[in-house]
Amino acid sequence: MSSTTLNLFSFRGKIKILHLTWVAFFITFFAWFNHAPLLMAIADSLALTKDQVKTLLILNVALTIPARIVIGMLTDKYGPRLTYSVLLAVGSVPCFIFALADNFAQAALGRFLLGFIGAGFVVGIRMVSEWFPARQLGTAEGIYGGWGNFGSAAAAMSLPTIALLFGGDAPGHEGWRYAIGLTGAIALVYSFVYYASVTDTPKGSTYFKPKKIGAMEVTSPGDFALLLIMKVPMYAALALLTWKLSAGVGIVSDFWATAIYGGLALLYLLDARKTFSINREIFSHPPAPIHRYKFKQVAVLNLLYFATFGSELAVVSMLPLFFSETFTLDPVQAGLVASAYAFMNLMSRPAGGLISDRCGRRPTLLILTAGLALGYFTMSLIDAQWPLYMAVVAAMACSFFVQAGEGAVFAVVPLIKRRLTGQIAGMTGAYGNVGAVFYLTVLSLVSYQVFFLVIAATAMLGFAALLLLEEPEGQMAEVLPDGSVSLIDVA
Repeated sequence: MSSTTLNLFSFRGKIKILHLTWVAFFITFFAWFNHAPLLMAIADSLALTKDQVKTLLILNVALTIPARIVIGMLTDKYGPRLTYSVLLAVGSVPCFIFALADNFAQAALGRFLLGFIGAGFVVGIRMVSEWFPARQLGTAEGIYGGWGNFGSAAAAMSLPTIALLFGGDAPGHEGWRYAIGLTGAIALVYSFVYYASVTDTPKGSTYFKPKKIGAMEVTSPGDFALLLIMKVPMYAALALLTWKLSAGVGIVSDFWATAIYGGLALLYLLDARKTFSINREIFSHPPAPIHRYKFKQVAVLNLLYFATFGSELAVVSMLPLFFSETFTLDPVQAGLVASAYAFMNLMSRPAGGLISDRCGRRPTLLILTAGLALGYFTMSLIDAQWPLYMAVVAAMACSFFVQAGEGAVFAVVPLIKRRLTGQIAGMTGAYGNVGAVFYLTVLSLVSYQVFFLVIAATAMLGFAALLLLEEPEGQMAEVLPDGSVSLIDVA
């Protein structure tokens, strides 16, 4: 058996942790995207306009932007076992809020809060990195991400049927409420299962924590400036959401929109101040070379995840509606057809990690990003004249490059700075949601065809940024609690 091969039929040691953790991530996606295949029934039941429906899609991914940053920090400090368990339990509450909603405002609140559960991905990245050696890390992270992401496909395939069983197929039926409530109940139960079944590290291993918490550590003044620049799009995405809620659907008044813009600007300044406080020492006492890392690496991965995971979140949210309107399908048919895109996660994301382990991180990302751009260009050509099976094939082919690219991105993330893995994963993951907010806002303003073309164009920008990425190699240095230095192989 090669050094990168995993015996996935085992349920012991690190393989047990991998299986339990990808199931946790699967459940977060199952709950997070429980609305996508039920949008038509929800819109009929709550008498929503098309603009309100598209606003719900944006709200669903908005809170995940700050949530992934916060959850990344909490994971590094308190460990993935406790953080994931609490996240699942807390994330079940918005499911129940949305299931009981009687109008757009209540549904919008539930959808916005449910974005918090989308931060679960970050927790598992740290958990898997604690249990697997570098030579298997890309494969393990790919399996975790790919099989977990399949939760959105499982929701698309199963929830419309569950809704029909509970509510019938009459106009205005309420079966969708039972389907969405069920996802919350599953998340709540599994939070207890996960806590009782895992540990943060293998027995005898050290769990490395950041020296300080509250902002990401960097190791040079130039990296500090770049970190502040890379924070701007995360606040800009929330400002974009505010604009949409104000100018688009009128749920936020002009006064409150202005107040939110001011609050976001103030929050950015406070964030910058806290970041400076955490990193003050680098301006007077630069760390020794062995303790440094290049934040440029993080910035490039952020941009790539904007295009890969950002586009996946956006497309998974709108694809059932796209197929329904383009090919005149009923909700169950549209959900099943659209699930083909997310279905690819089962093999695509693990494949991206495996190829990255064997062929190099940077070359793999270059090829997959180019394929992603071509895939979305092809999807922009789909219309009612296409045979349905060809549209599905195009979506699946595009999906392979998107999700394999995600796997390849997170094959690099844990190799940058081990004790900061949660924070780095949090920021990179947040950029996926920044991308989703951007793309879904674009979708609310343009046709489906232009929407796919915009994604293809941003993917090409990511390809250009990739030329700045350096292949991780050599060793990572981490400081043990006793002050000694541990060298960890990453090549």
